[in-house]
Parts: sequence; structure tokens; C-alpha cells
Amino acid sequence: MTDNKELTIELRDTEWEFEYTDHDRLIARAIVFDDDGYFYFVRAERDDDFGKAVFIETSGGGVEENETPETAIIRELREELGAEVDIVCKIGVVSDYYNLIHRHNLNNYFLCKAKSFGANDLTEQEITDFHLSTLKLRFDDAVEEYQNSRKSKIGRLIAARELPVLMRAKELLNNREGH
Repeated sequence: MTDNKELTIELRDTEWEFEYTDHDRLIARAIVFDDDGYFYFVRAERDDDFGKAVFIETSGGGVEENETPETAIIRELREELGAEVDIVCKIGVVSDYYNLIHRHNLNNYFLCKAKSFGANDLTEQEITDFHLSTLKLRFDDAVEEYQNSRKSKIGRLIAARELPVLMRAKELLNNREGH
């Protein structure tokens, strides 16, 4: 890849009032793509403290003790998407906040190429509370899904965090293909 400059984005939560932050969460997330030009995401449907919302999100989750962000993303993609992937590169880090739960997130984003798909291994909470499902989308359809997600407060936070990352992933893929 010709331009491998990592993104660094700092965002604030403008949806809920800031009171304090009492914990940081190290997170690994990925823009997953395949040879046919598709991207893979999860759709969540939730009705909780964040409100009633349906939104698109990159697959990923918390980095566990004794894990690196790289090993965490491999595990998370296997669990949420049933995907085996190769990490192409790190896209960057997005720092954002969820004021409602007093959390600061450090999202490490990776560009990952899907090698194969099998059964996922969702947690009970991901199934019953978030109703996670897999989305396989073309780039323009993914952008449209993020725009549609902006109808809810949590959807606006996620779209603000992830749309710039998706745009950067598209640039990296275009550079990789020599476009």
C-alpha cells in the first residue's frame, strides 16, 4: 500500500451530557472486505438505556487481558461474523466517549480481508439484547446504512466514529488495487 498513514480521530459525545468518565475501554474493530467488493458489518437492534435503535456497526469488541488489539480482532471477527481473516493493515485509532455510561473508548481499527466464513459464536447478550446480525454490503450501501443509523442518538455516535474509517478503508483499498 502506498499511503499507510494511520488515522487518529478524537470525538466527543454530543448526544448526552458529559458528567464524568470513570473507565477506558480498549477496543479492536475491523473493516472486513472480500475479493468480490463486499464489506461485512453487524446490525444491532436494541432498546436499552441508549434508547430504541437499529444501526450498523463494524464488528469488534473489547481487548481482553493478555491480548493485543491484533489478536482481539481475529477472535472478535470469528465470534461475531464467523470469519477467518488476514489483517491487511491498521487503519488507525478513534477515541470517542459514551457519556451515558461514563466511558472513554479507544477503538483500534484494522482493515481485514476475509478468507472464509463459518458459524459465528455470539454471546447471549449479543443475541437477546442486541439482536446482532451480519450485513454483507457494497461500499455505497454501507454508507447509506450509516446515514440511516443517524435517526437515533447511539446511531449518530457510531456513524460519526465509523464513516471516516470506512472512507479511509476505501482509499486504502483503491490504492492497493492501483486505482
